[in-house]
Amino acid sequence: MPGQSAGSAAGLRLVGYLRVSSPTQVEEGQGLAIQEKAIRSWVKQQRHLLAALHRDEGVSGTIEVREGLTEALAAIRFNGAQGLVVTSLDRLARSLTVQEAVLAQVWSAGGRVFTVDEGEVPQDDPDDPARTFVRQVMGAVAQLERGLIARRLRRGRLHKAEAGGYAYGAPPLGFRAEAGALVPDPDEQQAVRLIVQLRAEGASLRNIALHLTAEGLGPKRGGAWHPMMVKRVLDRTEVG
Repeated sequence: MPGQSAGSAAGLRLVGYLRVSSPTQVEEGQGLAIQEKAIRSWVKQQRHLLAALHRDEGVSGTIEVREGLTEALAAIRFNGAQGLVVTSLDRLARSLTVQEAVLAQVWSAGGRVFTVDEGEVPQDDPDDPARTFVRQVMGAVAQLERGLIARRLRRGRLHKAEAGGYAYGAPPLGFRAEAGALVPDPDEQQAVRLIVQLRAEGASLRNIALHLTAEGLGPKRGGAWHPMMVKRVLDRTEVG
């Protein structure tokens, strides 16, 4: 039954992992709150203990570049957590190779992996190679689907650019799109200048985010600032 753990797993001490891969999802609050609610509900239903929640906001790529995932894995290897729970395997990674690397790290540390959608992810068994095959095929199909969607989006942006319009996603903080061109936004430019100033004064990314939110200088799509959002603004400013 989906959502039901395989085998005896009552009362485990688990760490939850949340991830959204795009800056837009972070800025609009998409995904993270929904994932957290689903994980907390599942853990309670299954009578486990949620020891901690780790998250990566607007981060994709390998394990090494994801601080939240690294912390979750460390909790299993060194701090007594007995397993990892995510809403679904694609929250671990968009790439099949990264997904398999994460699973291998958890299992090598003696941990177990659970998804809210499907329950426990069965560990590889040399006497049952079909188990690994099915999981990897499903991961490969999901990766292919995402690749096809990305290709359609790229072609759509290219067509729009050839027609003379701005075609590269949401404009960065400090600008807005008008008549197919980027123009400065005075209010957002103020936020950018403040970010650069506070960073030059030695403020941490988290403190900058808190200051901006307190001043009412919200991100492009409203809501609260997050440290990774501040970092992206600084990275763009340094490049520019």
